[in-house]
Amino acid sequence: MNPAIRRIAIDALIAIVVAAVVAVAIRVADEPGARPPDARAYAIGAVIGLLLVFRRRWPLLVLVGSVTALMIYYALEYPGIPPALPLAAALFSVAAAGRFTWALVVAGFFVVLELIMRYTLLGEGFFPALSATLEEGSLLAAVVLLAETIRTRRVRLAEAQQRLAVMRQERQHEVAQERLRIAREVHDVLGHTIAAISVQASLADDIFDSKPAEARAALRSIRGAARDAMHEVRSAIGMLRDAGEVPDLARVFAVAEQAGVKVRSGIAGTPRPIPPEVALSVYRIVQESITNTVKHAEASTVDVTIAYAGDAVTVEIVDDGVGSGASQRGHGVAGMRERATAAGGSLEAGPRPQGGGFRVAARLPVEVEETA
Repeated sequence: MNPAIRRIAIDALIAIVVAAVVAVAIRVADEPGARPPDARAYAIGAVIGLLLVFRRRWPLLVLVGSVTALMIYYALEYPGIPPALPLAAALFSVAAAGRFTWALVVAGFFVVLELIMRYTLLGEGFFPALSATLEEGSLLAAVVLLAETIRTRRVRLAEAQQRLAVMRQERQHEVAQERLRIAREVHDVLGHTIAAISVQASLADDIFDSKPAEARAALRSIRGAARDAMHEVRSAIGMLRDAGEVPDLARVFAVAEQAGVKVRSGIAGTPRPIPPEVALSVYRIVQESITNTVKHAEASTVDVTIAYAGDAVTVEIVDDGVGSGASQRGHGVAGMRERATAAGGSLEAGPRPQGGGFRVAARLPVEVEETA
């Protein structure tokens, strides 16, 4: 059954049951000097029950309407009926909707009203009147407290489900980020390896007849590059977890040297352990920059400088290639900039305004350990 239809059916059933219970209470009520119940009395009971059809949508208005109808019934001097019978469902609905104070106030009002009526109008002794009133008040209090308990449990359950949903989303986000990092590492490894293999293959093809020994050396380099690529893919995630120095760039420099590009590297400042994600970002930025230089720049030299200073590590790669190759580096630059941004840093890349060539400069922040 549709949930909305089911709720309507439940509320209609509650309304019918309450109207029937109130009618029975009116029928069996016996109070000396009271007006005998007539159609109007039973109509008031039916109205009290009918109002409960709307208890979910307007709980407070239903309670006000029920109280008003009951007070009209009392004002017409019909035989007194316990207020718990016509008001229990309305009080429960109000408390369950989060209006606990309103429910307590209304319940307390009728407890005091019944005590006054029993003591003054019916002439009962104070303690007998108090005893009967407390029984009635206990029932009203139990209804209100039960509704509040159910509401609190629903709220806690909803909060727990929301926290669970947030945790699930966070976990999915972490998994997606980890997959993205793995994909980026594999892309960088394979991109560099393919570039190195292309360079070595071109060299081997050019000198195969004239310098067979060097051609065989180039082929061995291709085989070694493929083997190293497989090893690097396996260790990519491990590199993310291992803190320490920037990974060894010697093989990257060697590939450039074999392609005829002289690499001049230098370190400024005092090298120190840095976060693994920063170290890996430095490595990949240098690797991608040199790969682009070899493939597109037609450069003869490239200068690589890694500087440790204060709360950041900076890396600069400058080549003396021609400007025409700059436009072909767009995708690689975008990947480097994305990597630098992911590490909390920034990256600049573009042709040098003076002297020609291309420059890549990245700044990656690192936390500085405070000494006591």
